[in-house]
Order: sequence, then structure tokens, then C-alpha cells
Amino acid sequence: MSDTSEIDPTVTAELTRLRESIDNIDAAVVHMLAERFKCTQQVGVLKAEHQLPPADPAREARQIARLRELAESAKLDPAFAEKLLNFIIAEVIRHHETIADGAR
Repeated sequence: MSDTSEIDPTVTAELTRLRESIDNIDAAVVHMLAERFKCTQQVGVLKAEHQLPPADPAREARQIARLRELAESAKLDPAFAEKLLNFIIAEVIRHHETIADGAR
């Protein structure tokens, strides 16, 4: 059923509506991540200025636990949320290391 002319127009309209919502959510996620990274860049500068390590395992563990709880209450797979946060944390640490290297 790859020919769209066979699809009921109400189904096509609903599919379009849902996809537009998905596109809006994706845009919001990108903007939220950009804002988050602006903040973590500032954290990286502060850490570099005070010779603090780029990674903070205790904070990271608290954040993972917090995000898993949020995911559960939002009916999102906590394992997925943890993987996503771990990916973001790895990128933040990479940024912090780059900032620290530039400060030396």
C-alpha cells in the first residue's frame, strides 16, 4: 500500500497532523538541548577557571537517578532516558575537557 492515492484522506490528514506535531517537538528538543549546552559551557569555563575536573561522577549519578524517576512518571522507558543522558553527559565532559585544555 505504498500508493498514497489508496489511503483514506482522513487518515492522510491525521498522519500529517501527527507528523507536524512530531516536527514541532523535535524542534523544541533541539532548542532545549542548545540552551542546556549553553549552560554547561558556562559550567565548563567555571570549572576550568578553578581547576576543577571536567567530570563529576557523583553529580552524574544523581542526574541519572533523577532522570530515570522523571522518565518513569512520564511513562518513558527509564533505560532509554539513561542512555540519552549518558550520551549528553559524554558530550558535556568532552566540551569541558576542551575548555580546560584551552585554559592551560
